[in-house]
Amino acid sequence: MTVLTRGEALERVSALPTEAQARVRWNLQRRPSQIPPDGDWSTWLIMAGRGWGKTRVGAEWLAEQAYTCAGTRWAIVAATFADARDTCVEGQSGLLHALGGAVAAWNRSLGEVILHNGSRIKLFSAEEPERLRGPQFVGAWCDELAAWNYPAAWDQLQFGLRLGDHPRTVVTTTPRPTPLMVALASRDDGTVILTRGSTFENEKNLAPSALRELRERYEGTRLGRQELYAELLSDLPGALWQRTWWDQPKFRVSMPSDLERVVTAIDPAVTSSEDADETGIVSAGTSPARWCPECQEVDAPHFFVLADDSGRGLTPEQWCRRAVGAYYEHRADRVVAEVNNGGDLVEAVLRQVDRDVAYRKVNATRGKAVRAGPVAALYEQRRVHHVGDLSRLEDQLVSWTPEAPGSPDRMDALVWALTDLMERPRGRGEFASPVSHSLPKPPLQSRGF
Repeated sequence: MTVLTRGEALERVSALPTEAQARVRWNLQRRPSQIPPDGDWSTWLIMAGRGWGKTRVGAEWLAEQAYTCAGTRWAIVAATFADARDTCVEGQSGLLHALGGAVAAWNRSLGEVILHNGSRIKLFSAEEPERLRGPQFVGAWCDELAAWNYPAAWDQLQFGLRLGDHPRTVVTTTPRPTPLMVALASRDDGTVILTRGSTFENEKNLAPSALRELRERYEGTRLGRQELYAELLSDLPGALWQRTWWDQPKFRVSMPSDLERVVTAIDPAVTSSEDADETGIVSAGTSPARWCPECQEVDAPHFFVLADDSGRGLTPEQWCRRAVGAYYEHRADRVVAEVNNGGDLVEAVLRQVDRDVAYRKVNATRGKAVRAGPVAALYEQRRVHHVGDLSRLEDQLVSWTPEAPGSPDRMDALVWALTDLMERPRGRGEFASPVSHSLPKPPLQSRGF
């Protein structure tokens, strides 16, 4: 019997039927850790670093199942519908690439892939758990489970996995210690098989310059341990913020419409080089204090973090434009900026971008821990809520301790924003009528954007 090398085998793949070529190529190219495990498992949890090949593995597993099991129904659930469509299906390592000629139709608006053999693959967003009520599936691919805002999406999917002899789910995700992730990773009854992997296992398929940059910037850091080496990190001892707070009821909310005040805060970086600190830009608002007739007490105002527009490598003009854009987008009352490093430059550049923007400068006269303590207390009291995806800000909050070196610029901007909102403006009554922040936005083009 003639034994072919991998290269020779790949050359002969072109002689196979079109719909089978993608399947055979992947089976020849995948690494041992990317091969589905044996056994009677229900969930294959792939917890790996950025660039490990998670998307490719999820897409190839699902393609294999749908291709070999004619007339079956499958689900793809991602953090958002756009993620499911753009990454899981249409991405370079996505489902369409994995299926090759086996695809009969792809309806991107409805989010459905139909194979020639009658199998169907339906897309869902974890932002809409209720849409998973009713549909039934043989199996599913869940992408970036750690980034799902609503764990109920996982529960509803499990209720729908009731077709076939043994419904199975593949989860591909970068780890974050959410309760759901911790629960799955700690299962030891054989129903969950855990595969771990680092970014550098896929070194031959990644740009050397990118790997070098990742090592230089993140090697040995907490973020690098999570994002590159896929460690499931718990809360830091001594951290002012705890990740468990993110899972409390009503922590994540939709955009409120009755905000009394809104501010956009800036913590500027000293330089704009690629290895410089980030410029923190965070917008937040507060609801008005109200009299509660039932409890005969004043309901304390709540605070809403609306957006995190922070960035690295921005020039003063760039981060000023970004901040002024956020100021108008959220109809803020003013921009607040720390001027310890930038001095009068901050206001000067802001005025060049927009001379009419309301502005207040603040100086850091106390240590970070002293300034951050009251803001962290608001979180612990469940009086702060997050709107939208603020994962990078949240990761920075739980990763910082008063003894930690470095400059947590997103956190600093958040602290300046909420501190300003806690200080009630002069001349406004205790129960002032809320300012409407749901009015039409002025066109940014008229402001030079």
